[in-house]
Amino acid sequence: MAVSETSTPSALAGQNLLGRFFRKEVVLFIILVVGVLLLSTQTDKFLTVDNILNQGRLLTEVMLLALPMTYIIITGGIDLSVGSILGLTAITLGYTWQNLGLPLEVAIVVAIAIATLAGFVNGLFIVRLGVPPLIMTLATLALYRGLAEGISQARSVRGYPEWFFELGQRNLLGIPTQLWIAVISVIIAGIVLSRTTFGRSLYAIGNNELGARFSGIPVNRYKLLIYTFSGFMAGIAGWIFVSRVSTTRSDMGTGLELDVVAAVVLGGTSIFGGSGTIVGTVIGAVLIQLLKNGLALSGVKGDATIVVIGIVLIGSILINNFIQRRSGQTT
Repeated sequence: MAVSETSTPSALAGQNLLGRFFRKEVVLFIILVVGVLLLSTQTDKFLTVDNILNQGRLLTEVMLLALPMTYIIITGGIDLSVGSILGLTAITLGYTWQNLGLPLEVAIVVAIAIATLAGFVNGLFIVRLGVPPLIMTLATLALYRGLAEGISQARSVRGYPEWFFELGQRNLLGIPTQLWIAVISVIIAGIVLSRTTFGRSLYAIGNNELGARFSGIPVNRYKLLIYTFSGFMAGIAGWIFVSRVSTTRSDMGTGLELDVVAAVVLGGTSIFGGSGTIVGTVIGAVLIQLLKNGLALSGVKGDATIVVIGIVLIGSILINNFIQRRSGQTT
């Protein structure tokens, strides 16, 4: 009986090679490289060491929030409250230090604890009461922002001691201090997602939650954990944000959730759950930040920048859908 051509080892090797080339992360990285090269031709200020490091400084908060968001979206959920939790963290930090007289170190811990509790509340309502993640986090987006505005009474907090700015404005070995935190967080989050039973369980939950439950995976516990983790990372990002901008305001983090979700989805994580990587999220976040910066340096106004990013996001989704369909045909 003749062996079909597609079943030969050489053909299978060719398919595997083509499949690796068409991985979402590879395609997105190519888009990133092309975008950087095009933007660098528009202005000589873009592709410089100082500018790239500064963009890394500005990118850190989005990156820290995007890591747990990747976990959440892989399970088929979403967290729209991260920007509001960041703002609540900032206000809690400033208020407990200036108004309640707590030592600044203690105020930082309290603020991060409040942010972690906010994420825990999200997860608790989602897993215990069955509230859809979109509805729950949309409600807490307004709730946590309202709490921040109510506590602040439209007043900002300034006058932090000089050591407080070490995290947000200083460098360590020539690299922005907060960028070291982002890199370490990315490495840990990537290892957890790709190399641990917990990470594989998140994919299983996103692909088939009922099947994951029958397989013995503690779905509710894992969901509660990732939403709590999202709140914790929002607290860390809020601390870094305040250290970077030198002041505390209740509107901090407004709209940040859109950048975070865009970075995760642009990075190839399916909004329907079941697929996604930390590498893709990192590339997506970097691409958005560099597009914003490069277009601004090229003289493009803010509204046009949003349009360009929207086009890139739509294009990426179309490419991802094509790759998924192609993968389905070859399997």
